[in-house]
Amino acid sequence: MSKATAVLSPSASVENMSIGISADDRGELSKDLTDILTSTYQLLIKTHVYHWNVVGPMFHSLHVMLEEQYNDLFAAADVIAERIRALGHLAPVEGSAPAKGVMDSSAKAATAHDMVNDLIGDHEKIVRLMRKAANSAADKGDAVTEDMLVARLTFHEKILWMLRAILTD
Repeated sequence: MSKATAVLSPSASVENMSIGISADDRGELSKDLTDILTSTYQLLIKTHVYHWNVVGPMFHSLHVMLEEQYNDLFAAADVIAERIRALGHLAPVEGSAPAKGVMDSSAKAATAHDMVNDLIGDHEKIVRLMRKAANSAADKGDAVTEDMLVARLTFHEKILWMLRAILTD
């Protein structure tokens, strides 16, 4: 590998960190966060596509709500990726399996009702991933990751409440 290539190649370069969390635990936490980051980006893209394509009597309110949600998800992706870096690992990069999965969005629902139902399923998936990862972070003594995930759980559970309220007759 040339010196120029080596300089431009991403590297975690912090394998000997001493922050009170073992290298193995940091690796497991980073893997969990990578899965959450991938799911967050998939939901971000789907939410944005639904924002563009929603129609019907709920158009305006859903259009505005979905815009707020995809903006929050975009900001959250940065926070999650930065936590992966703080744990000494690389955030998903081009060509990695998680990065390839990001554009695999199935945003094809036809009605606003279908879109909302679909988003409920994706938010529930992320809640399950985050709850498991937050418990793991607590077990490993990583209060920072646990706190970040609790904040994200709060967001997703509030969105679930709002989305379910839309479907109530």
